[in-house]
Amino acid sequence: MASSAADLVHVRRTRVLPHEPSAVWAVLARFDGIGEWAPKVTHAALTTAQSEGVGTARRVQVGRQALIETITVWEPETALEYTITGLPPLVDGVSNRWELTADPAGTSVVLSSIIDPGSRAKGKIGSKVLKLPLAKASDSMLEGLATHLTRAAG
Repeated sequence: MASSAADLVHVRRTRVLPHEPSAVWAVLARFDGIGEWAPKVTHAALTTAQSEGVGTARRVQVGRQALIETITVWEPETALEYTITGLPPLVDGVSNRWELTADPAGTSVVLSSIIDPGSRAKGKIGSKVLKLPLAKASDSMLEGLATHLTRAAG
C-alpha cells in the first residue's frame, strides 16, 4: 500500500469464539475453503501451486464479482493478512487482517479491513464509500466462521 499509516482507513470487528486458537486457525489457514463458511462467497479456488504461507493466492467469487486475495502475512495461530484485488477502483488498495489471541472464553478474533485511499481525492471519497460494505462483509464472515466452528465441534 502506498499511503502513510496515518492515511489508512481501518474497519475493525472483534468476536470471541468458544474455540481454541488452533481450531480457528485451521479454518482460516485452509485458504481455499472460505466458501464453506463465509456466507457471501459462492466459490473459491487457489490460483497458486502452494496452499499456505505468504504468496498463496485464491480467486473468490462473491455474487458476480471475482476477487483475488493474496497472503502477505502468515503467522500460524496468530495472524493472517491478505491483499484484495478486483474491487471497484475507488482506492489504491484493500487488505484484510485476521488476528487471533487466546482468551479465557476461547479465542478473540479481530478482523480488520485496511483501506489505502491513495493520494487522490477520489480515494478519500472511495474509502468512505467502501467502509460500510467492508464492515458488513466482516460481520458476515465472523458470523459464518462462528457458525462453521460450532457445527464442526458438535
